Amino acid sequence: MTQEIVDAVREIEREKGIETGTLVAALEDALLAAYKKTPGAARHALVELDDAGDFRVFAIELPPDLEERLLDEARERALDELERIEEETGEKNHTLLADEDLQLDWSQVPEGTIAREDVTPDNFGRIAAQTAKQVILQRIREVERDMMYEEYQDRVGDVVTGIVQQADNRYCLVDLGKVEALLPGSEQVPGERYEHGARIKAVIIEVRNGTRGPQIVLSRRSEELIREMFTLEVPEIADGLVEIRQVAREAGYRAKIAVESKVQGVDPVGACVGPRGSRVRMVVGELRGEKIDIIPWNDEPARFIAKALAPARVREVLVDDESMQATVIVPDDQLSLAIGREGQNARLAAKLTGWRIDIKSETEFAMEGDEEYAGADNIAKYLEASGYDERSMKALLKEG
Repeated sequence: MTQEIVDAVREIEREKGIETGTLVAALEDALLAAYKKTPGAARHALVELDDAGDFRVFAIELPPDLEERLLDEARERALDELERIEEETGEKNHTLLADEDLQLDWSQVPEGTIAREDVTPDNFGRIAAQTAKQVILQRIREVERDMMYEEYQDRVGDVVTGIVQQADNRYCLVDLGKVEALLPGSEQVPGERYEHGARIKAVIIEVRNGTRGPQIVLSRRSEELIREMFTLEVPEIADGLVEIRQVAREAGYRAKIAVESKVQGVDPVGACVGPRGSRVRMVVGELRGEKIDIIPWNDEPARFIAKALAPARVREVLVDDESMQATVIVPDDQLSLAIGREGQNARLAAKLTGWRIDIKSETEFAMEGDEEYAGADNIAKYLEASGYDERSMKALLKEG
């Protein structure tokens, strides 16, 4: 009967992709716990699988000094495990650690220092059969949780599609198929509503290993969501022909992405827009109407800043490399467009470029120029800065 159990356990290991020996070791631990409950059980014992496929129990006699050392090591390991569980759950564990409950590490015991005696109970085969099912199912769940945690831990930053199970303004539960994920309120897009049964895309930003399995945290606000969605929609990005250099986003309202071609002849903006705007439309549709400006990357700060303020037209950009500050001059009728509603366009441009941007209309800049060049000594400098040629300057100065 025991051999049949062992064969079944090993078959389950193969089917589930569980490391060989994991379930047998778990069954040995469970049988040891069962033996400890029998009257007259030895203080220290081991359960091992013998060559005939039967589980045998061995009582262990230890020298006092070796026993004390092993107990100290086991107690330290148990305390570390309790602290880890407390950190994960946030709850204090008041479990008292009895010596009988500690798992000693027999692998550290040198051969010849302990005495072993076979104390296998007569009905141990029946105990093994009763224990096997419960232990195996529990251990399979634990192993599958660990495997799932490792799988999703490697997927941080990936876009996933899930079905909304439950939602309010505090959190949203999303079914990813194998596991349920959490979309907290802080990672939801303002104004978006997540109806039960709706299919949504989100990016994985964190994976925690909880006692009930992996806890996956999603985001709809992350800039990484736009980056990954363009990677999915634009083959040139997936193939490395076009690179997204920078993303700036105010979730639910507007985003700007700076793209650069890695291959001559490939238009990075056109690749992201797609035929008749099909590719960018797919991303905008998934983001429920969020506007997206696609900007060509430029290593020259003035040109990049001018493009980053799209859709506004820019007349001139004056940059201060030391302070990373730029003064942008725009036509009077473009000032409100350059700044954007409540300053949004200017904020996104500054975030995209990494420069502090001061936007001024031509009239405003000219008035500041008048003040700067006021006085007879600076008239010539003012006229030169205003674009007058030498002949006109002499005529004006003569009249003055």
